[in-house]
Amino acid sequence: MTHFGLMCPASTGHLNTMLPLGKELQNRGHHVTLFGFCDAESKTLAAGLEFRAIGESQFPSGVMSESLAKLGKLSELAAFQYTVTLLKDGADVILTDAPSAIKEAGVDALLVDQVMPEGGTVAEFLGLPFITVCSAVVLNREESVPPFITNWGYNRAWWAQLRNRVGYRLLDRIGKPIREVIGGYRREWKLPPHFNANEGYSRLAQISQQPAQLEFPRQYLPQWFHFTGPYHSPIGREIPDFPYEKLTGQPLIYASMGTVQNRLLGVFKSIAEACNDLDAQLVISLGGSAAPESLGSLPGNPLVVGYAPQLELLQKAALTITHAGMNTTLESLNNGVPMVAIPVANDQPGIAARIAWTGAGEAVPLSRVNVPKLRTAIQKVLTEDSYKKNALRLQEAIQKAGGVNRAIDIVEQVVATGKPVLKET
Repeated sequence: MTHFGLMCPASTGHLNTMLPLGKELQNRGHHVTLFGFCDAESKTLAAGLEFRAIGESQFPSGVMSESLAKLGKLSELAAFQYTVTLLKDGADVILTDAPSAIKEAGVDALLVDQVMPEGGTVAEFLGLPFITVCSAVVLNREESVPPFITNWGYNRAWWAQLRNRVGYRLLDRIGKPIREVIGGYRREWKLPPHFNANEGYSRLAQISQQPAQLEFPRQYLPQWFHFTGPYHSPIGREIPDFPYEKLTGQPLIYASMGTVQNRLLGVFKSIAEACNDLDAQLVISLGGSAAPESLGSLPGNPLVVGYAPQLELLQKAALTITHAGMNTTLESLNNGVPMVAIPVANDQPGIAARIAWTGAGEAVPLSRVNVPKLRTAIQKVLTEDSYKKNALRLQEAIQKAGGVNRAIDIVEQVVATGKPVLKET
C-alpha cells in the first residue's frame, strides 16, 4: 500500500477532478490524504478521503470561496491578475506549511494539480515522486499554441507565432510574483532554479483529463505526457433536489456559468431573452450565485434553480450554454452535447477557443455578449448537424481515452518503477 498525497486548489472544478482520482487509488487499496485549504475539507470528507488542513490561520473556512467569488465581477485581464495574487499568496502558505504536514503524515508520493507549481517544489524538497494532474486546460507552453488566457485560435502562420510570443511575455509579467515566491524557496532549499514554466511539472508522468482531440496540435509535449480523458464522478458531489416534473419534454437547453465566476446575473437574463420563442426549454443553474427569485420574471419563463444536478441534466440536454470551465465542457462532451461558450476568466477563453476549433460549439466572448449574438450562436448550434456530429466525435474519443482507470494505472506504474511512464507510440 502506498500513501498518496493530493494537492489542488479548494475550488469545485479542481476538486471534482482530483477527488475521483483519490477515490480510485483508495479503491485499489492505497491510503489517500488531500492536503489543502479549509474550503476543500467538506468535499474531501464527503468523498470518503482523509483531509489535512494547510494554512488554517491565513485561509480559514470560507475565505477562499469569498475571494474566488469576486472574479465574476472583473474583466478578463483583471480577473487573471487577481487570480495570480491568490495563487501567489497560496503558494507562500503551501511552501511554508505543507512540507512538515506531508512528512508527518508519512506520504510516499504526490499528485499535484498543474495550477499549483509549488507542489512540485515541495515534492522535490521532500524527495518524493510526484505526478502532474492537468485539471484545467493543458498549461504546457509551446510557441505554436496560444496562451491559455486568450481566445486566440490555432494558427501556424508567422504572425500568429509572433502574437503568441508576445502573449507569453505578458503572461510571464503577470505571473512573476508566483515565480519569485517559488524561486525564493528553491534557493533556500538548495534546489536548482527553474528557467521556464514547463520545468515545474513532473518528469515522471503528466496526466490530462482532456482527450487529445480537444487540444490544439502539439509538437513538444514530453514523452511522459498522457491524455487520459475526464475523471467525472458523482463522488464528493451533493446532488441537489430538482423539479423534474417541470420538464416539458421539449429539447433541453442547460445554462450554467459554473460555481465560481457566476455572479453575472445580466448574462443569465440575456441568455433567457436569446432562447425566448425557441422550441426548447431553458434550465438555468445559478451555481449558488443568487436565489432564483432574484432574477425576477424572465422571457420565456425558464426553469431557474440555485443548483442543478448537472451530470443528470446533461444526459437530457440538446445544448449547453457554459462559461467554458473544463469540467462542464468535458461533462457536456461526455454526453455528446454541443455548446455555446461564454468564457469569463483565466483558462476559460482558451477552452472556448478549443470548443470552437473542434466544431463542437460556438464561442461568444463575454465583452461581446448581447441578445442578437447569443441568439445567432444558439440557433446555429441547435439547428446545424455539424455541431452535434463533432460533439459525438469527441464523446467517442473520451470513451476510448481511459479516464480514471488509465490515469491511476499510470500513477501506480510511476510508484512501482520510479521511472517516467512513456506514452504509447
